[in-house]
Amino acid sequence: MSAGSVAVVVADEIGIPSWDLYELSIPFTVFGNTQPDLSDHWYDLRLCSTREAGQEAGQEAGAFGITLRTPYGLEGLAGADTVVVTSVPDACIEEGAPLPEGLADALRAAHASGARMVSLCTGAFALAEAGLLDGRRATAHWMHTAQLAARYPDVTVDDSVLYVDDGDVLTSAGLSAGLDLCLHLVRRDLGAHVANQLARRMVVPAHRPGGQAQFIDLSVPETDDAGLGPVLEWARAHLDRPLTVDDLARRAAMSPRTFYRRLHGATGTTPLQWLLNQRLARAQSLLETTDLPVERVGELSGLGTANNLRHHFLKQVGVSPGDYRRSFFTRPAA
Repeated sequence: MSAGSVAVVVADEIGIPSWDLYELSIPFTVFGNTQPDLSDHWYDLRLCSTREAGQEAGQEAGAFGITLRTPYGLEGLAGADTVVVTSVPDACIEEGAPLPEGLADALRAAHASGARMVSLCTGAFALAEAGLLDGRRATAHWMHTAQLAARYPDVTVDDSVLYVDDGDVLTSAGLSAGLDLCLHLVRRDLGAHVANQLARRMVVPAHRPGGQAQFIDLSVPETDDAGLGPVLEWARAHLDRPLTVDDLARRAAMSPRTFYRRLHGATGTTPLQWLLNQRLARAQSLLETTDLPVERVGELSGLGTANNLRHHFLKQVGVSPGDYRRSFFTRPAA
């Protein structure tokens, strides 16, 4: 007896790059290997290519010699209880190329028939193109969320979470966040005990703290504004001081209004947010590379007390400073 059928889409019109291959392996590992000692009911997995059934996928340049023979084409989505889209070709994201022929229609038909729709990483672009994310909250890899939000304004894109469960439509951030979502599906379908034991066998946490905000680069791109460059560099070197926007404007020989306008035009953010991002980036660096107490990290980054540091970390990064250090600390060489 099955816990449900899972159809995994291989959208491989330009081959299977290593990143996509990693995400493709996640539903195979979670849903494709029966666990008879954990549950009498497991999943019935089927691999469905955007090519015709039986054709080999991943033969083009960039596929590293890896081929997959898919027993099903897109017709395999019909009747599936869950449909998983692990990625779309890079050209669909970067160049606005259309999805592989028939994919959007097949996704709409599967959802209309009652299938639970799931995307991992850039697979969200396929669900969005099919209209399945309209009016919903969704996520994708943080490197692509801005593009997803710009291209599909009817979708509420959240770049701070590892995955979003909206009932019959679920989306995840990139790479390992897909594993978080697939384990969540097992938890929904078969219970917490089964999901926790499966996570132990895969040597991963059953549930990770925080969201993908902890992996986002908070630093602001460099500016080409010659009038701003020196003062911003000076500010980065003095983050432990109680800097204000007036201080920076005065050092740049500008009025606060002009400084605000110039900085916002050059970086896309406000002076206060720029300062906060710089302080958080400094705190992240100190947590990653030193064993300084959290109180000292707060002082050196200009965020003040340990409580203030924790407040801003939880709000902006999504985890506490302690959890962040445990995830990213690299002990300095002797």
